[in-house]
Amino acid sequence: MFPWTSDDLAKIGKAEELQLASMQRDGTLRKPVTIWVVRVGEDLYVRAYKGNTGPWFRGTQERHEGHISAGGVEKDVTFVNVSDPEINEQVDTAYRSKYHHYDAQYVDPMVATAARTATLKLVPHTSGA
Repeated sequence: MFPWTSDDLAKIGKAEELQLASMQRDGTLRKPVTIWVVRVGEDLYVRAYKGNTGPWFRGTQERHEGHISAGGVEKDVTFVNVSDPEINEQVDTAYRSKYHHYDAQYVDPMVATAARTATLKLVPHTSGA
């Protein structure tokens, strides 16, 4: 695994949405879902607003691997579960800041307890596509 490039961080961090496809047990990718993504420092995070019972989140827990696409960047990634309260606070702040132009009915669920339990850090597999 390699760190994100500054170009990838900038492009994905600015993207309004991200396409995420988790890997199934047989090694094939599921159908992609469209979700919000935020950047905190040199890391990228996603959350399931339905929490850890959400279908796409449960899919990430099978192999913790998948593929993302956002801002013109395509990457194979590892999904790392986040439980650190300090990081979750930073992710909350990033969601509120980035998506403030949406009604509270959309943003509030992303910073609620259920979503916090389904916070994933996206870690790129390689520096290439």
